[in-house]
Amino acid sequence: LSARLRDLGPGDLGWVHALNQTHATELSSQTPAAFRALIARARYARAIEDEGAFLLAFDRRPAPFSPNFDWFQARFERFLYIDRIAVDARHRRKGLAQALYGDLAAFARDAGFQMLAAEVNSDPPNPASDALHAALGFTVVGEAYLADRDKTVRYFRLPILT
Repeated sequence: LSARLRDLGPGDLGWVHALNQTHATELSSQTPAAFRALIARARYARAIEDEGAFLLAFDRRPAPFSPNFDWFQARFERFLYIDRIAVDARHRRKGLAQALYGDLAAFARDAGFQMLAAEVNSDPPNPASDALHAALGFTVVGEAYLADRDKTVRYFRLPILT
């Protein structure tokens, strides 16, 4: 894969927010201001390709109310939480998500994290994300129903080998 991987910058907010909103069912809707604040608090905020895909990950609570992050924090130490990843439809099946996850794993290892953590909707289902996480070796470690969002999620983890 010869894709260009880079940190998100101020000029990326428009397309990254639009891509997030396209996938709001899976990722949760955000106002532009809230999304800008989310990016600013991220420990890892990178894009790949021109308007191709992005990934945000956190090592501390990513928003005022984050039940998924809190679930991991109650059970694990030194994890990097994948809050959201999205790939534009024009860039699917090119390995961009795998490249972002690979870069994130290297980043996490270098920063001393013990694991990657992620949450994926199970109701409504997200089969593409399920397949990606399974292919990358993530295992399911829990499940929760989020009443305020009327969805059920599964929690995944991937140990970081040092």
